Amino acid sequence: MTYKTGPKNLITDIAGLRVGNAQDAALKSGSTVLIGDVPFTASVHVMGGGPGTRETDLLAPDKTVQQVDALVLSGGSAFGLDACSGVADGLRAMGRGFTIGDVTVPIVPGAIVFDLINGGDKAWGTNPYPALGRAALDAAATDFDLGSVGAGTGTMAARQKGGLGSASVVLPDGTTVAALVVVNALGSVTTPGDHHFWAAPFEMNGEFGGLGPDPKGGYTAPDTSLKEQAMGLHAAQGANTTIAIVATDAPLSKTQCHRLAVNAHDGMARAIVPSHTPLDGDLVFGVSTSSAAPIDHAGYAPIGAAAATCLSRAIARAVYEATPMAGDLIATYR
Repeated sequence: MTYKTGPKNLITDIAGLRVGNAQDAALKSGSTVLIGDVPFTASVHVMGGGPGTRETDLLAPDKTVQQVDALVLSGGSAFGLDACSGVADGLRAMGRGFTIGDVTVPIVPGAIVFDLINGGDKAWGTNPYPALGRAALDAAATDFDLGSVGAGTGTMAARQKGGLGSASVVLPDGTTVAALVVVNALGSVTTPGDHHFWAAPFEMNGEFGGLGPDPKGGYTAPDTSLKEQAMGLHAAQGANTTIAIVATDAPLSKTQCHRLAVNAHDGMARAIVPSHTPLDGDLVFGVSTSSAAPIDHAGYAPIGAAAATCLSRAIARAVYEATPMAGDLIATYR
C-alpha cells in the first residue's frame, strides 16, 4: 500500500483542528493547546507510573461526557495543570462548552511534564501557567512550529533536549491519522552513540534527518542518561514524562478513541527506550473529529496501527527540531 504524509505533516492536517503554543524563554517552559472548530470525541490511556492530569477521569469510555472542547499539554509539573484554567476561561469567553441550563462549562482535560529543573527561572510570584494556557489558545492555528516551543520549550530526554513534535499520514482510503507529542522522557530517543533514532524504520521523507536505522543493532538499553547527571537527580526521583495526542478524521466512538490511545503507546515504546517506566507519566489522548456513525473493527485496525507509527515519528521530530537556548543543561540533537 502507498502511504504519504499530510500536506503539513502536522496534526492540523486533520480538518478542523488547530494547535497553539505559548512559551516564556526565561521560564524555559510553556503550554500547548489542541482545539477543534467544534467539540471532538476523546479518550485517554495512561501507561506511565507517575502521571499528572486534569479531568482525565471523564474520558474513560464508561463516563457520560463524550466530547471535549480542547486538550492541553503543558510544562510546569503540577503548576502547569493551571494552563487548563486559562484555556477554559478563553473558551468560556467564546461561548464554548458543555451546556447545563443557562451555564456553559468548557471541558478541557490536560496533562503535564516535569520541567522545573532545566535551567529556567522558576522563582515566580504568581503561577504563570494560566496566562500561558490562554496565550496558547489565542495563538491556535493550522500552522505551528516544532521543537523548543510550547510545552516542549524546556523538555529533555535522556541524551538530548526534548521538544514538541507532530506527524501525519494519509491512508490509502483517504483517512488521515496524526500525532502531537511533548517529549520529556526518562529514556533515550537515540540508540547508543546518539546518531540514529529508535524510530528510524518509520521515518517518512527524511523528516528527522534520513539517516536510517542503526546498522549495529543488538541493543537492550541506551547510554547513560545525561539528563539525570545535568539535573543532579537519579532515576528514582522521577522527573520525566512523554504526553501525546493521536487523532483521526475517521468516525470513532469514545471506546474506539480509547483503543486508539492504547495502540499509540506501541509507537512510544518503539521510539523511546525505556518508556512507560514507574517514573514516567506517559499518557496518550485519542481523538476523533468525525460525528458520523463509528466504523467497525476491521475498518479501525489500520487506523490504530497508523497512530502508533505516527507517534514514533512525532517523537523523533520533537528531538530533531529542538533548538538551543541560553542556560540549557544538555545539548540538542543537531
